Parts: sequence; structure tokens; C-alpha cells
Amino acid sequence: MSNIRVLVVEDEAIAAAAHAAYIGRLPGFELAGRAPDGQSALRLLTELSAAGNPVELVLLDMNLPDLHGLDIARRMRASGILADIIAITAVRELAIVRSAVAIGVVQYLIKPFTFATFADKLESYRQFRQQLAGTNAGTGKAGASQSDVDQAFASLRAPSELPLPKGLSVSTLGSVQDFVKQQRDAVSATEVMDALGMSRVTARRYLEYLADAGAVSRTARYGTPGRPENEYRWSGR
Repeated sequence: MSNIRVLVVEDEAIAAAAHAAYIGRLPGFELAGRAPDGQSALRLLTELSAAGNPVELVLLDMNLPDLHGLDIARRMRASGILADIIAITAVRELAIVRSAVAIGVVQYLIKPFTFATFADKLESYRQFRQQLAGTNAGTGKAGASQSDVDQAFASLRAPSELPLPKGLSVSTLGSVQDFVKQQRDAVSATEVMDALGMSRVTARRYLEYLADAGAVSRTARYGTPGRPENEYRWSGR
């Protein structure tokens, strides 16, 4: 999968430079350009697309000198520009968040944030793209299954963004997560049970939680007697 081309749209010069530098530190991404306002962003998006180098992801400040981020997003869609958008803003009003989601914003970063938070959001997005691109590749299937779609969208959520179900503990979740992360191959609930000394049902609950959160990938394991069981592999987050 080629690098994801990113446009940084930010009117504060220091913040724009920081976000551009962050992009340069992340594998799988490359900086396509920077724009200090909405009109410049729309013009650059159009020019890059016409030149055959379209932007795939826009890091979009919601409060710019000339246009609101929501207006920019609407104009992008009206012009046929389908680049995904991560909103970067200090605005916390739920009405703005709902509107942003409605026009296709895939992630929301609240200022101020650390590089670790920035990297986590973009890595989640990269995995989302990667899962969609890899769905059914080489299988001959015409479309994505419900599981394929659920797995891709789960990549956009971090484990911390999902409430921990009743009966699961943070410390045990960390142990299961660390164990899966350290394994070269995918593991089953039975293998986690044996390694960590818990019941298979409990191990499966933790693994399913991590799969729903996008922290691990989940596939069916065949070739064993009886019903096939799921196996889980650390997704790199």
C-alpha cells in the first residue's frame, strides 16, 4: 500500500509546522502540502487532483480565517473531492461534532493534543484504509461481508474509546493485550487461557473486546477438529 498523501489545513503557522512534522514522523504517510485558509485548501486540493496527485486525507482545522471547516468539507464534497477528513479543533460543541460526522469526518482531534494522540488517530485511520483495501483481495468474492465492514470501522476506534464490559478488568485486559502483542503468530482463546491461567470463556471475552476495538484482527482458524475457532493477531496499534 502506497503512502497516504495528507494536506494540512491550519492558519496558525506554529501548529501547521508541528502537524507537518508529525506527518513526517509517521510511516505510511507523506505530506502533500499545507494551506493557511479554506480557499487555499480548496484550490490546492483541486490542483493536486488535476495533476494526478490527489490528496487522500485532509487534517482540517475547523476555525479558519475565511471559512468554517464544515463549509470547506461541504464544498469538497460538492466538487467531487472525496478525500477523508480528520477534524482538528478546539471546538467541543456536540452540534459541530454531529455535523462533522454527517459530512464524512472520520476522526476528531481536540486541541491541544500530544504527538502520541496524533499518531494513534492517524494509525487508526491507516489501518482502516488498509483493511478496506485488503478486503476480499485474492478471494474472488464480489463484496465485503458484515464482518469485513465491522472490522474496518473498528480500526477507527481505540480500545480506550469503548466502555469496558462488566466483569472485565483493566489490569487483565493489559495482560491479554501484552501477550497477544508479543506473539509472532495469531493466538486463540485456548492459547491465551493456557498462558495466562484464565478460563477459555474469559479469554475469549477479552479477545473479542480487543477485536471490537480494532486493537487485534480476528479471523477464523480452520484445520482443527470440531467447530472452527477464531484466532487473534495484534494489529500494530
